[in-house]
Amino acid sequence: MTAFITLLTVMAFAELDTVPFYADKSDLLYYLNEDGEHVTIDTVEQWSIRRDHILKNMQKVMGPLPEADRSQAPEWTELESEEFPGTVRKLICYQSAPGSPVHAFLYLPKDADGKRPAILSLHPTSPLGKRVVAGEGEKTNRNYGQELAEKGYVVLAPDYPGFGDDVESRTLLYEQGYVSCTMKGIWNHIRAVDLLQSLEEVDGERIGCIGHSLGGHNTLFVGAFDERIRVLVTSCGFTAFPHYKNGNLKGWSHDGYMPLITTEYKHDPERMPFDFPEVLGALAPRPLFINAPLHDDNFEPVGVKESVSAAKKIYALFSPDRLIEDHYPNAEHDFPKTERMAAYEFLEKHLGCP
Repeated sequence: MTAFITLLTVMAFAELDTVPFYADKSDLLYYLNEDGEHVTIDTVEQWSIRRDHILKNMQKVMGPLPEADRSQAPEWTELESEEFPGTVRKLICYQSAPGSPVHAFLYLPKDADGKRPAILSLHPTSPLGKRVVAGEGEKTNRNYGQELAEKGYVVLAPDYPGFGDDVESRTLLYEQGYVSCTMKGIWNHIRAVDLLQSLEEVDGERIGCIGHSLGGHNTLFVGAFDERIRVLVTSCGFTAFPHYKNGNLKGWSHDGYMPLITTEYKHDPERMPFDFPEVLGALAPRPLFINAPLHDDNFEPVGVKESVSAAKKIYALFSPDRLIEDHYPNAEHDFPKTERMAAYEFLEKHLGCP
């Protein structure tokens, strides 16, 4: 099976070789045609061509998005259940693919009456994994999964490969033919949306995603590939690659992210097939909330502002009411309470009351 998956990966990479390379990733208002000529983007239809190029260029680095059968929601089992005021927290295990378990917390409201909006809650880097967003981590301001559940949302908080109860899954994913942990995370999170849509408590048309740090960029990545996610909140999740660690992308290339960034692209922003201005543009016109503290030592806010400025030009193609709300608090790599409360208001505004 692994050899077969690897063959499919090689074939998919061959198809991606035909996608044009964009030297200027901060200018989103053009695409390259088959002759390599610049074509100005004036319409949403023209933007769809560039967006397709962006998603394919992301896959050059992350590996191809799996084409596995998603006609059925993932099977899942309940391992534990704990009651809190207003909500029940279940520890579950769902199969993102056969033989590929993902552990997660599923919060369900006790007084469920009709279908509610749901939130995919992605955790930051921590050996605790999903338990961080449940308020069990050492740092404050990371318990957004728990807080949103208390507000009445259905919340699903999965472990990212290598963390929490899925600490061994990072080694296995490479044996299964994945070329990046990032793409495995995207697949797991897409299947998490499939699971949410299958629940009788959930309105499948009202699903949002929130994450801090690791969860912040994973929110953007899954959002780019899954348009069922209608609203996105990212905290301390990105900066344009030239502004990351003075342009040295090695931190993005370990086995928890995208190893090809070093082996294929020499951790050089100029060689990278994609960058975050393009990722943000690929989310348009869905509402996007960004928390980017001024003293974040991981993600330089100047590169955030440049990315937002580029993406807003794409959002404007869809509507004059640009749906990017960006905040730059006087803080370090954190998700302060003021910004979290603003993010929750943003979610309620665009998903409706739980």
